[in-house]
This record gives sequence, C-alpha cells and structure tokens, in this order.
Amino acid sequence: MKKKKSFLQRLTGAVKVNDFDDDFELEEEQEELDDMDNFSNELQDHEERELPAEDGELSVDVLTTPEEIIIKAMVAGVKPQDLDIQITRDMVTIRGTREEIDEVKQEDYYHKELYWGGFSRNIILPEEVDVEGADAKEKHGLLVIKLPKLDKDRKTKLSVKSS
Repeated sequence: MKKKKSFLQRLTGAVKVNDFDDDFELEEEQEELDDMDNFSNELQDHEERELPAEDGELSVDVLTTPEEIIIKAMVAGVKPQDLDIQITRDMVTIRGTREEIDEVKQEDYYHKELYWGGFSRNIILPEEVDVEGADAKEKHGLLVIKLPKLDKDRKTKLSVKSS
C-alpha cells in the first residue's frame, strides 16, 4: 500500500526515490529525466549554431533641441571606417568593431574590463528626422550624430501649370 504524499510533494510533483514500489517506475522516471536533458542539450546546441556571437551594446546619450536630435557615443579606439551608421526617419543603428591592438596573453591580465569586439545599438528616435540632412563627426573618441527634425508644419505653395 502506498503512503499518501505530503502536500508539498503533491503541489510540486516532487517524488522521493524510496516512494517507488518497483524498479520499473524508477527506470521510467529516469528515462523521462534523460529525455529532458537530451532535449535541453539539443536546444542549446541549436541556439549556439543559429545565433551569431553577441555584440556589446554601445552606450549613448540622446539630446533633443527644437531643431535637431543629437546622439553622442564614446567610440574610442574605433576607426571611422569601422563604423556603420544607418539612419531612417525614426531610428538610428550604429555598428562597429573595437579591435585590440596589443597582443597580450589572457593569463597575463590581472584585471580586464575594457570591451573589445563588435558592438551595436538601435536607437528609436523621439521624432522623425530628415535623413538627408544628417551629419556625423568623431573627435577624441566621441561620436556626435546630428539629425535635423522634420518640419511637419512647413508649407509650400504649389503653382498649377496649364497643359
């Protein structure tokens, strides 16, 4: 006769090994656990194959003035040609790679915090911008992107031509 399981065992589904009446139930439970482990390992292997290596996230400041939106980011150690900036009316994407110059062995480091490798950042803009008027400059490791806001209230007179 089986003993009644405790409230916690019934609630969580926890089972003590000595609660099994015979070896068959124990083997069946072990097979289920093995199947879950195999599935977990397959899923992890699949994720490692399918996902690209993670990029570091670039820290940014976003300022807004009445005329423009300004984005500032520290890109020290990145060559301007290694920066990829893409702009749409409502979003800016900044990608780049910071390559380590020194050939230092990992075991020689006492403390290491600097990030080396790829980085990216998508910035959703608070207002639509004029993509054609955008400007980007880098000085002393500070990237400054200026994006003029679209003037939605601007009106132009359209003259009608006779044909």
